[in-house]
Amino acid sequence: MFTPFGFCLHSTLLMNDLATAASPSPQAAGLRVESVVRKRPKPGERRVQILEALAGMLEQPGAERITTSALAARLDVSEAALYRHFASKAQMFEGLIEFIEQTVFTLVNQIAERETDHLLRARKLVVIVLQFAEKNPGMTRVMVGDALILENTRLQERMNQFFDKLESGLKQSLRDAAAHDGSSTPTVDAQVRAAVLVAFMVGRLQRFARSGFKRLPSEHLDASLTVILR
Repeated sequence: MFTPFGFCLHSTLLMNDLATAASPSPQAAGLRVESVVRKRPKPGERRVQILEALAGMLEQPGAERITTSALAARLDVSEAALYRHFASKAQMFEGLIEFIEQTVFTLVNQIAERETDHLLRARKLVVIVLQFAEKNPGMTRVMVGDALILENTRLQERMNQFFDKLESGLKQSLRDAAAHDGSSTPTVDAQVRAAVLVAFMVGRLQRFARSGFKRLPSEHLDASLTVILR
């Protein structure tokens, strides 16, 4: 079962579990927390269950475009019940994207505050993103856009902005690292490396999703990052 999405009730628990992901170890980001499904959900809990069910359906390798009818059937409720909590399916996907953004950027900010080595900071950012995806296969399909095909275009635009923001953070860390190492063109060096790292992350996520979640993003990760950041 997918980890709960409670942005208020469960966010602290999730952040504590994920805090160890700042380490390059692929096993560090323990994202999954057991949830209890009640016959009569508490206020706001049905919304959480809908997002959990959607993410769970996305975890199925080769899953086709998810319909609200199929989602309602999985939850054993009517489609009207779904729309009492979300105005549209696009809004449901926005809930997933919000979870991705909140979780990943909270950890990225923690790294920025705690890690003084600029190159290691960039390395840990990449590790965080790939660990998150590995622990959350359904989210990976959202991150690379596979689950957003034929959905509202604003959803893909938002995920594009997610990676743009990651690239900006990488540029800052890599520029500082290049300047510290005496580079005569630290800005250019940082732009090139940041672009390569983002392409590497997206490529790993796409391979993970399109292999039916068999080719893990963490495969040979330390060695790969050593080559890229050499």
